Amino acid sequence: MARDDYEIVMGLEVHAELSTKTKIFCSCPTEFGADPNTHVCPVCMAMPGALPVLNEKVVEYAVKAGLATNCEIAMDSKNDRKNYFYPDLPKSYQISQFDKPLCERGYVEIEDEEGNKKKIRLTRIHIEEDAGKLNHNEFGGGSLVDLNRAGVPLIEIVSEPDLRSAKEAEEYLKKLKSILEYIEVSDCKMQEGSLRADVNVSVRKKGATEYGTRTEMKNMNSFRSIVRAIEYEADRQIDVLEDGGKIEQETLRWDDVSGRTFPMRDKEDAQDYRYFPDPDLVAIRLSKEYIENIKNNLPELPESRKQRYLNEFGLSEKDSNMLTASKYLSNLFEGAEKICKNAKAVANWLLSDVSKILNEKELEVPVDDLIKLAEEMEADQIPFTAEQLAKMIVLIDKGTISSAIGKKVLVELFENPKDPEEIIKEKGWIQISDEGAIKEVVLKILEANPQSVADFKAGKDKAIGFLVGQAMKETKGKANPQMLNKMFLEELKK
Repeated sequence: MARDDYEIVMGLEVHAELSTKTKIFCSCPTEFGADPNTHVCPVCMAMPGALPVLNEKVVEYAVKAGLATNCEIAMDSKNDRKNYFYPDLPKSYQISQFDKPLCERGYVEIEDEEGNKKKIRLTRIHIEEDAGKLNHNEFGGGSLVDLNRAGVPLIEIVSEPDLRSAKEAEEYLKKLKSILEYIEVSDCKMQEGSLRADVNVSVRKKGATEYGTRTEMKNMNSFRSIVRAIEYEADRQIDVLEDGGKIEQETLRWDDVSGRTFPMRDKEDAQDYRYFPDPDLVAIRLSKEYIENIKNNLPELPESRKQRYLNEFGLSEKDSNMLTASKYLSNLFEGAEKICKNAKAVANWLLSDVSKILNEKELEVPVDDLIKLAEEMEADQIPFTAEQLAKMIVLIDKGTISSAIGKKVLVELFENPKDPEEIIKEKGWIQISDEGAIKEVVLKILEANPQSVADFKAGKDKAIGFLVGQAMKETKGKANPQMLNKMFLEELKK
C-alpha cells in the first residue's frame, strides 16, 4: 500500500516565551544571553520557604494572545503543579494550568495546500513557567545547569489534531508567530528558544475515523526542521504499519544532521503528571471590563493589515503577503510610505533589492523565496531607517538620481546608514539632466553603434534599449533615463 493511501494527522503544542521584563513568579529579569545563573533568586531557584507571586503582565499577555486567536477567555482560572523530574527543573514540578486554562476554543485560519481557507482549532492557551537549561560539556563530560531561564513566563498554545500535512503545519506556525509578533507579547526569536513547538504526529488510512497512535517530537525551533521531521516521522510510521508492526506512543528526539528521529522515553499522559492546584497561588479572577479593555486595545493584526494594503495601496496579493509576514518589515514599509507617498516603490525596493542584499549577506533563505525571507527579517538585519529609505525614493521620483544610482545608494545604506542626500553628494552621483550634456552622450553612442541604429530603423524596437544601456554605462548610471530615451528616439527618427 502506497503512502498516498495514508493521511497524516497532527496537533502542535507551541510554547512562546512572553516579552515581560520580569519572570512569572518573581522579579528576576528575563533578558536573554546573561552569564549563567545571574538572573536567579530564591523563588526561581526553589529555595525552601520562597513563595511565588503571579506577574499580572503575564495574564494580560496571555489574554491578548487568546483574543487575537479567537479564544474564549475564562473569567475564573487557576495555577496547578505539574510534577515531573528533570535536572533543570529546580522544584521538581512546573507551575502550569490543567483543567482551568485562561483561554479555550479558539482558532487560527490558514490556507491549505489547495489555497482554500482552513481553520485550525485551538484547544487552549495556558500560562506556565519555563524550566532551566542544561549545558552539556562534551569534552569534560557531565552537564551544568543554568537556571536563568527557570521561571521565564510561557504561554502554551495547544491545537486540535486538525493539521494534515507538513506544509499546513508550517503555515500554521508562521501565522501564529506573526500574530504573536503583531500583538507584541513575544519576540518569537526561534534561534533563542522564544518560540518552539512540540509536534504530535500520527498516521491513519484515508477514510478512517479513528486516530492512529501518536508520537511527539519535543522542543523544535526551526520551520525547516519541523517540516523535515514531520515528513520523516510520517514515512517511518507508514513503513512500520505496512510491515505489520505497531506504533508505540513515545517521545522522540529529532536529529537534524542525520535527518532521523530517535526514541527518548515513553510518552506521558496527564495522569502521569499528578496535577493538583498550587496551594501557594490564589485563583485568577478576571472581570468583563478587564477583558473588554484588552480587546479594545489590540493592535492591528496581520490579516487586517494585508487587506488594507490591497485596498488602500493597490498592492498585489503576493506583495501584501510578503510585507505583512513580518511586523518589522511591515512597519518599515508603512513608515517609508507615509513620508514619500509612493507605496508601490517602497514595496518594490523592500521586496526586491533589499531582499537581494540580505540574501547576499548569507541568510539561510534563497532569494527566490521572498516570503520566507520576509518572515525571517529582524530589526537588526536592516540598518537604515524608514526615513532614509523614503528619502532615497523621493530623490529618484524628483529625478535627482536614477534608479540605477538608487541601487548603489541602497548598498551604501547597508554599509553606512545616513542621509541619502549626503551619500550622493559625497559620491558625485547626482543625475545628469542637462540637455546639452545628454545630447552629447547620445550622439557619441549612436556613432559607436551603427548596427544598433540600423536594427532600429529596420523595425527592431528593442535596439533602443541596448543604446540606452550603453549611454547609462558611459555616464556611470548618472544620466536621466527618460531624457535618454526621448533623445535617442528623436535622433533615430531624423
